[in-house]
Amino acid sequence: MKTQSHASISVWRQIPKGVWALGFVSLLMDVSSEMIHSLLPLFMVSVLGVTPLTIGLIEGVAEATALIVKVFSGVISDYLGKRKTLALIGYGLGAMTKPLFAIAGGAGMVLSARLLDRIGKGVRGAPRDALVADITPAEIRGAAFGLRQSLDTVGAFLGPLLAVGLMLLWHDDFRAVFWVAVLPGMMAVLVLAFGVSEPPPIAKSLRRNPLQRENLKRLSAAYWQVVAVGAVFTLARFSEAFLVLRAQQTGIAIAWTPLVMVAMNVVYALAAYPFGKISDNYSHRALLTYGLLVLILADVLLAAATDWLLLIAGIACWGLHMGMTQGLLAKLVADTSPKDLLGTAYGFFNLVSGCAMLFASGLAGMLWQYYGAASTFYMGAVFCGLTLLLLWGLLKPIAQK
Repeated sequence: MKTQSHASISVWRQIPKGVWALGFVSLLMDVSSEMIHSLLPLFMVSVLGVTPLTIGLIEGVAEATALIVKVFSGVISDYLGKRKTLALIGYGLGAMTKPLFAIAGGAGMVLSARLLDRIGKGVRGAPRDALVADITPAEIRGAAFGLRQSLDTVGAFLGPLLAVGLMLLWHDDFRAVFWVAVLPGMMAVLVLAFGVSEPPPIAKSLRRNPLQRENLKRLSAAYWQVVAVGAVFTLARFSEAFLVLRAQQTGIAIAWTPLVMVAMNVVYALAAYPFGKISDNYSHRALLTYGLLVLILADVLLAAATDWLLLIAGIACWGLHMGMTQGLLAKLVADTSPKDLLGTAYGFFNLVSGCAMLFASGLAGMLWQYYGAASTFYMGAVFCGLTLLLLWGLLKPIAQK
């Protein structure tokens, strides 16, 4: 036991300070974002009169936009050899869009705010992940990505907790809560500006256009296998807005529904670092398989949920699968990509996942509206099965560890 404890402490100490700082930047921005997003589906339905299908389309377009923009920001970060500047632009744009939710008078304004917010996320996402890979030794990348994801997820449950408290205090005043969300977003930008340094960029004479054919050919078959599995994974994991709507269907009061996201993100935060650390020394394919099986269980529980017990069980399984898989997929991209093309690699990974997210969220909203909530979650379970088939057919070359 002493040896395991000492090893655990050593790994924590080896993780660079910049990764910790990036984790706290993510934490603060997630507090800001989740204060809004945990209430946004209910705000759209109860205040703006938006249908579930429209919510699915808005969420799908917004998330897909974020993931697609990552291609361009990733390529630019590789070409310039600088990640932090793009991350600052992305986090700054995210912070600036928060007031738009507070003044929204219809679905059009919400869509505009979501698009601008997700563009900011897209601009910062690939450079940030590449920066984590740049400053972390390869042998502890799983732990580093797990730590950043864990801190990010702490923010994702603190945000809804604050939203619940303020909704109770201010008698369901959505717009007042949205205004408060502006503050942690601004703090995130300040922490990034003053708390994170990046390694010296590659010499300008050695930098080449990442989109040149000879550079793209350096992205290996193993990398594209990870991209394929990640895309089908996204089909199985549609927008979390539907988790909030499912909570409302079980009779939970509007002010308390953000606790659904709190429950999910508590489990996610607790699982992300341990499973990230495990992934440094365990079969990647096996961990992804276990994560998919947990997601299937989550879908079945949520489809069957008629009371809060089944609902919370399904939400907890959803959070557990996120902790088991999301940091691992980020690690696999880094492990299968050339160091000077990390931004581009994350960009293409997220482009393909973005298209899958758009399709999955639109389909989820359509099934919900015309066939009922259970059909949405059963669809997710079917896509999980397809992902398992793809995983065991394609990931063999990078499964051993």
